[in-house]
Amino acid sequence: MKFFSIGDRINLKDENRRLFSNIFSLGILQGVNYILPLITVPYLVRVLGPDYFGLLAFSTATISYFMLITDYGFNLSATRQISILRNNLDKLNEIFSSVMMIKTAFMIISFILMSLLVFSFERFSENWELYFVTFGMVLGQVLFPVWLFQGMERMKYITFLSVGAKVFFTVCIFIFVREQGDYLIVPLLTALGFIVSGLLSLYLAKKEFGVSFRWQPVQNIRFQLVDGWHVFFSSIAVSLYTISTTFILGLFTNNIAVGYFAAADKIVQAVKGLYSPVSQAIYPLISKKIHENKQVGLVFIQKVTRIIGTGMFMISLLLFMLAEQISDLILGVQYQQSIPLLKIMAFLPFIISISNLFAVQGLYNLGKAALVSKFIGLIAILHLIIVTFSIYQFGTTGAVFGMLITEVIVSIVSIFYFRKQIINED
Repeated sequence: MKFFSIGDRINLKDENRRLFSNIFSLGILQGVNYILPLITVPYLVRVLGPDYFGLLAFSTATISYFMLITDYGFNLSATRQISILRNNLDKLNEIFSSVMMIKTAFMIISFILMSLLVFSFERFSENWELYFVTFGMVLGQVLFPVWLFQGMERMKYITFLSVGAKVFFTVCIFIFVREQGDYLIVPLLTALGFIVSGLLSLYLAKKEFGVSFRWQPVQNIRFQLVDGWHVFFSSIAVSLYTISTTFILGLFTNNIAVGYFAAADKIVQAVKGLYSPVSQAIYPLISKKIHENKQVGLVFIQKVTRIIGTGMFMISLLLFMLAEQISDLILGVQYQQSIPLLKIMAFLPFIISISNLFAVQGLYNLGKAALVSKFIGLIAILHLIIVTFSIYQFGTTGAVFGMLITEVIVSIVSIFYFRKQIINED
């Protein structure tokens, strides 16, 4: 029988303490990112109505594409690198600087592309100022190196300052948004929350970790682009069956239909956000475990899957059972048409958590990002076909059924390839 030494026990204790600290910090941060918009929803849906609320949802979905471009999957690829090289300051500076250079370049390209899109099509140009204001979220995301703090497993340093900034600007929504004509103030305040949080996080990064920006040679830039490519491709593919659903719905229907869908989706996203801090906290830990001992890492993944899967299933079940009461409480009677949509989407948080555990936590950390990007890409193309047809035929109901079918397929395929990988290891 093998006994743990005192040193092993101390390390395990420190590891568990750090994990729960990061989950708690990420829980607060992600909770704010999901719950603050949810707090404003009951107010905004009543002040703006389905039409303008749907317009804001459509503009946010559009700008989210550019947020995906600037993110480039660094929240996974750069996080993994930092978790392994966290004690090497020169390498940290190299990774930090390379990633920030790439993200800034992509932001400039994204701004040019957005400008061309807005002024080329009437669907966008009639509200051109809305898209430019909402683009401030992209700037805020570029400034916020969440991947650095995740990799260092020191999320508490940015949590409270970030939360404070976003809470302040959320309170401002209740103060300054008084009628439909104030709809532009909503994305303006949201963008300011992102930007201020990003600036504060950069200050903390330098103060706590000593990282500083240094101009990087082409080979370092190329390495980061190559390392993050498969994650980026997967992220783009995933967006085709998440963000694109709102986007396509807006193209085929109208702002009111988008408003009913977006209102229900806001609730589902808030519930799904309960899993996000756990996912972000365990990713660098699993990466480190697999790097040191692959079998230990695989066992850990299977262990957390049982715990998280059970918890998310119970939460989704409660959302389904209480959909009507939750909708009436948060959205009001004006959004009765959102109730059946919410019921259909109720189990998405559970399904998505399962696919994340096997695809992201499992296959990504096993070095199978290329495999994930391939099957996600194929499923994304299938989703575009399914959701376009279903929206054309059934409107918002078709949109949510298309999302549900796609997420089930992703989970099944992720489980299949993860189990296949385990068998190959044995």
